[in-house]
Amino acid sequence: MQTQSSVTLSILVTSDIHGYIYPTDYRNTEERNWGLAKIATLIKQQRQRCTDVLLIDNGDVIQGSPLTYHSTKFNSERIHPSIAALNELRYDAAVFGNHEFNYGRQLLDQAVRDSDFPWVSANIVDSDTSAPAFGKPYVIKIIQNEIKVAVLGATTHFIPNWERPEHIEGLHFSDALNTVKQWVELIRREERPDVLIVAYHGGFERDLASGLATEAATGENQGYAMCTTMEGIDVLITGHQHRLIAGELNGVTCVQPGSNGQALGKISVELTKNESGWVIQRKRAELIVPDEHTEADRDLLALINDMERETQDWLDQPLGLTEGDMTIADPFEVRTGDHPFIEFINIVQMKSASVDISCTALLSNESKGFAERITMRDILSNYMYPNTLTVLRLSGRDIKDALEKTADYFKLKADGSLGINPDYIRPKPQHYNYDMWEGIEYRLNISNPAGERVVKLFYKGHAIDLDAQYDVVMNNYRAAGGGDYFMFQGKPVVKEIQIDMVELLANYVLEERVIISTCNHNWSVIY
Repeated sequence: MQTQSSVTLSILVTSDIHGYIYPTDYRNTEERNWGLAKIATLIKQQRQRCTDVLLIDNGDVIQGSPLTYHSTKFNSERIHPSIAALNELRYDAAVFGNHEFNYGRQLLDQAVRDSDFPWVSANIVDSDTSAPAFGKPYVIKIIQNEIKVAVLGATTHFIPNWERPEHIEGLHFSDALNTVKQWVELIRREERPDVLIVAYHGGFERDLASGLATEAATGENQGYAMCTTMEGIDVLITGHQHRLIAGELNGVTCVQPGSNGQALGKISVELTKNESGWVIQRKRAELIVPDEHTEADRDLLALINDMERETQDWLDQPLGLTEGDMTIADPFEVRTGDHPFIEFINIVQMKSASVDISCTALLSNESKGFAERITMRDILSNYMYPNTLTVLRLSGRDIKDALEKTADYFKLKADGSLGINPDYIRPKPQHYNYDMWEGIEYRLNISNPAGERVVKLFYKGHAIDLDAQYDVVMNNYRAAGGGDYFMFQGKPVVKEIQIDMVELLANYVLEERVIISTCNHNWSVIY
């Protein structure tokens, strides 16, 4: 086959699909303008229009929706629906996201075995040998019989800060930035690719336009540094932050296509051939967004129809009833004063752990609480993460420090009214990093300077002893310091409850049958 003197390579990208294949959010059966089935239609359209196409998934694909939860809990012997979908669409490669590890190595290893495409990761290595744990740090794709394209995979190395230790046993997560730099140099030297793509399940720690920091310097996201501190990267695929990004930074073309199938990322790379080989002439990133006119791909819907139907039936199973109002009308209002739904979550945590202090978060602004009839759909709509519970032994000072941290969620507006700190909205919403406590009495005054906002902190009617020890139950993400709650890191673990919170909540409702709406107003926010 004779090659052309000019070729346009189209790199199509999905990221953070989180098991959303059907165009639904599972709170109801109404169609939404997202999901892999709608993205599949866009992928097929691009393949019809473009001759040379690579299709890459950038991680967080097997966890996150009721479909994937039901599949994992009740149909684990079948091929995972997300893997079946990626196989059907003929993906060229996939990268591990942090949520790929949420259900443990057995499920993940089976997903990798069932995949018709390679998974790539350079910085997830075997703890003993330091060799790439999943075999392939990168793959080489040949276009037009002679254009060499390298795809290097990397994943945020913050996973040990969040994940249950048994899920990542035997694995080491090397610094993504340093690893990418080493492998880019090696690939450039030994493979001499015409196009080098880094697919990184991580995001940007700085604003692409201004270069100003957008988060604490933790190392969770290193995309900005990858573009500005090393040479050799032509295209950087990002994710993890659920942002919609298409642009260029320091000559590197970047894309991030949101979450749940919000958009299909596309990077067009135009190459021409001269006497020394193929040369990149132009690059362009764009986001192709499905809308109400984008039909979901029927082949993909049919492929997982049985699993989707079983999930929908399971979601509508009645579990119990409420007595009183446990609905959420305004999530901001919930975070400014005690609410029956948050108190319910904390009560379940305390009873499950047999302790009398608990903290939890309203995980999403889409949470609606409980209406009169409680179903599995209601529980999964309000608690969408596969968290377990951990009991930490904390000092009174640790508790006070955690409350000061949670108070950072608020910021006074120019007119003196109470608002949300922009750091919890951009670069991605982090409402789940604001905690609400039960078992203590406290008050936060947002008019005070940061670090001096806890103006009341009592336990059993008395001022809390900052030097005394208290057992506190929280989800495993927070117990590991997730959300920059560094005061929890390294504290004694009293016990771990190795049952998903969704299961604990469902079992509690099944046992009680009627959930009484209660609210003791043990905390408040003033300004």
